[in-house]
Amino acid sequence: MPLSAVVVDDEPLGRRGIVSRLRRSGAVDVVAECGNAREAVEAVRRLRPDLLFLDVQMPGEDGFDVVGALEATDAPHVIFVTAHDRYAVEAFRVRALDYLVKPIDDERFAEALARAVRRVEEARESDLGRRMAAAFAEARRVASAAPSEPFARGRGKAELSWPVRSRGKIMFVRHAEIDWIEAEGDYVRLHAGSRSFLVRETMAGAEKRLDSRRFLRIHRSAIVNAERVRELSSLENGDWSVVLQDGKTLRLSRTFRAAVERLTGRG
Repeated sequence: MPLSAVVVDDEPLGRRGIVSRLRRSGAVDVVAECGNAREAVEAVRRLRPDLLFLDVQMPGEDGFDVVGALEATDAPHVIFVTAHDRYAVEAFRVRALDYLVKPIDDERFAEALARAVRRVEEARESDLGRRMAAAFAEARRVASAAPSEPFARGRGKAELSWPVRSRGKIMFVRHAEIDWIEAEGDYVRLHAGSRSFLVRETMAGAEKRLDSRRFLRIHRSAIVNAERVRELSSLENGDWSVVLQDGKTLRLSRTFRAAVERLTGRG
């Protein structure tokens, strides 16, 4: 997903140069152009961009006033762009990501932009990790608070058991005993400790049987009991690795990531 940026410069030509470079990069969408500090603060608060390309010297309030007016929760990553190098120390004191001196060198601009993209992606990944961890933690909390009577029907899905056939018998596997469920063609396989049971059911049907606050669909082929999740780690392609208490590693795909986040209202 492209980054978003607000470009601030009181000189239209200066703004145009930055905007054209950003558009050519294909990595950034320019969501607003501003000619003064007041417009810049309003645009950042309204649009919440990832990046702020900010001139220092402007009529009235300057670029440092813009940074000072933004709360930490509002502030994007700032790249100062100015004709003067004497503000560099102050720029980094306010934790600017980079400092570009006009006239801007194309190679130097590309270097600053690549650094900004890396920093934003790292921040997004870190935030996503926190939200994913919170979603699983909430599911575990709900699961631990749920009553555990195996046949107390009518009190909620988390208390039910799943009838399965095994060696000519019908057994009842408590939902709380299930570690995870995987798709096998027109069947699903319930994994419960060292045992597994093949059941004629679809994944969609399995989801309906289970308490969605405890069992999370993490992949088109996998549903996991949140109480069994030991750790999460990000993968390069945007998916996540989900490691269970017994060491089993599953994949949380991007397709189902948003659904997991929504469990705690964080999506």
